[in-house]
Amino acid sequence: MLYFIYDNTFEGLLTCVFDAFYRREFPQKIVGKDTVLPLFTESFEVITDEVKSERVLNALRKKISSSALRMLFIDFLSELEGIEIIIFRYIQKTITSKQSIELNFADADVLELSKIYKKVVREEERIRQFVRFQKTADNIYFAVIEPVYNVLLLTANFFKTRYADQQWIVYDTKRKYGLFYDLNTVETVCFDNLDISPTTGNINPQKLHESELVFRELWKDYLNAITIRERINPQLQRKYMPARFWKYLTEKALKP
Repeated sequence: MLYFIYDNTFEGLLTCVFDAFYRREFPQKIVGKDTVLPLFTESFEVITDEVKSERVLNALRKKISSSALRMLFIDFLSELEGIEIIIFRYIQKTITSKQSIELNFADADVLELSKIYKKVVREEERIRQFVRFQKTADNIYFAVIEPVYNVLLLTANFFKTRYADQQWIVYDTKRKYGLFYDLNTVETVCFDNLDISPTTGNINPQKLHESELVFRELWKDYLNAITIRERINPQLQRKYMPARFWKYLTEKALKP
């Protein structure tokens, strides 16, 4: 069994495709560079090359639509085990086929990638719906997320448009990176230490803006006033608002 080893980037995966066709050797598995391989396994280490990956992209642009190409990138962000080889097979079939395969749902790989795409997009929607910002002492709005899939980059344009008049950071604690908007551009940031609660996602109160805790309590009082206790339905809440998001929501701090 031939393993290709790459650097866990989408460009690296496209380079895998280029090298496979160039070498006329096609892998059965594609794994990240930190993966421990089984004994007596044949492997080839792929070095990411922007020129090679761009050539593969250009080949794909001639064979499939831009939406199908975007689907491949979004599927890659799922980080699911084995997603690399599924995408590889899809690209391999696309390049070698005389007709586009993107709507051939009888093909197992096409169907599987379509299902994964829907899951990742749904996770992106949930992040946009359930993110909660906290105002820090230096007037930056900070939000903590921990999505199932690596969807943070997909939300950049939404947050930039929605909160264009304020500086903000949305930080993925699972992958240890975030997006920072400085009123002009969005950049990725990483922090060695975050002074936040792992159970609630709340920032250390000493680092919050003086108005943050006041508005948080006002919001709770308002929600308490309008809540009809007899109609609280946790089962329905879980259906539309997964419980894994609850710890970040001010309104879920309310006691029934």
